[in-house]
Amino acid sequence: MQLRPAGRGLIVSLPGLPPAPGFATSPRMNDFARIRSAVRDVPDFPQKGIIFKDITPVLADGALFREVIDGFVDQLKGTGVTKVAGIDARGFIFAGAVADRMGIGFVPIRKKGKLPWKSRSAAYALEYGEAIIELHEDAVGVGERVSLIDDVLATGGTAAAAVSLLKDSGANIVAAQFVIELGFLNGRAKIPGTRVEALLKY
Repeated sequence: MQLRPAGRGLIVSLPGLPPAPGFATSPRMNDFARIRSAVRDVPDFPQKGIIFKDITPVLADGALFREVIDGFVDQLKGTGVTKVAGIDARGFIFAGAVADRMGIGFVPIRKKGKLPWKSRSAAYALEYGEAIIELHEDAVGVGERVSLIDDVLATGGTAAAAVSLLKDSGANIVAAQFVIELGFLNGRAKIPGTRVEALLKY
């Protein structure tokens, strides 16, 4: 099967491929079998040769969705996190829920042109061309402890751009958290020095 990253979606998984070595292990890493079993493989989406990891069955099951949020919150215990940043768009689903659960603020990192106030921007490469994400200049304060949440860590371009935006705003990033990490794409190499956590790894 041809392996090609395509943007930043939940994509590009090869059946039976073992995780890349050297992963940091979350305390609850092996407790998410029910979530894994609910993730649906969709062949040839968004293009031929790609297997898309579809998390909508997880979102549709209240108990599984709660387990995802529980996992993220557990990873943040003892970090002193003060805000949770979510990446447009699926990252919003999880980051907003984590922020609500912890009683802290939520910060949206959006696609270009979607934020109404003065913003910082960062570009990242796609398979063809580039994309831009933005963050309000006053979204986080200097020294604030922020967690970054998204649905997937693939090639790492989006995460690296988001980390750059937060750091440029003076944030202290306590973790970058993902539902799924596609380890064979080595996206974590794009955010060196950042604690990376994923509930599921492929």
